[in-house]
Amino acid sequence: MRVIAVDGPAGAGKSTIARRVASKVGMPFLDTGAMYRGIAFAVLRDAVDQDDAEAVGRLARVTELELEDDALWVDGTDATQSIRTDDINAVVSVIAAHSPVRAEMRDQQRLWINEHKGGVVEGRDIGTVVFPDAVLKVFLTASPDVRANRRVAQSGGDASAIASSIAHRDHLDSTRDDSPLVTAVDSVVIDTSDMSIDEVVDMIAELFEIAERDALLT
Repeated sequence: MRVIAVDGPAGAGKSTIARRVASKVGMPFLDTGAMYRGIAFAVLRDAVDQDDAEAVGRLARVTELELEDDALWVDGTDATQSIRTDDINAVVSVIAAHSPVRAEMRDQQRLWINEHKGGVVEGRDIGTVVFPDAVLKVFLTASPDVRANRRVAQSGGDASAIASSIAHRDHLDSTRDDSPLVTAVDSVVIDTSDMSIDEVVDMIAELFEIAERDALLT
């Protein structure tokens, strides 16, 4: 499948890098994290119990998510800025751990890729679960300090508090029962700690060119 799967923990630079890779190789970009944040937005909007997996799953099945470039609409409401708030940050990992929610999001992600005939997709289970046959799988990581500092530079805040929040998010993502954050055995692991964005983007684009060429030969 003509998919570049970009996985990794919070603060590793997935969204920025995947978006630039998509532009460089001429493919559409899908931010799956924004989809889960969109469901979190709907949960808070409708005062649904975030711990009730079935209730959140039902909401996910009827919530209309529309992604376009960097924008997200939830049931027709522009939620682009709202999904990046502390309120959403506080609940999205809980919501994303619910199996009914993940099942619905996976279906929507696969439908999106089929409609767009491929794409660059970033998330936490893209190469392992959603698109295990992706032509290229990349796992981005960085040291905890670097990831915390990037979040501070991006949105401000206290570095120690953000580091603690990232560690908590890492724990939830890597220990959930349904499609936890793990490195696919055939992923290329890239530590971005000491690399510029352009260096990482160029590396992934080159790997994709090689992977596509190899796919044509097999």
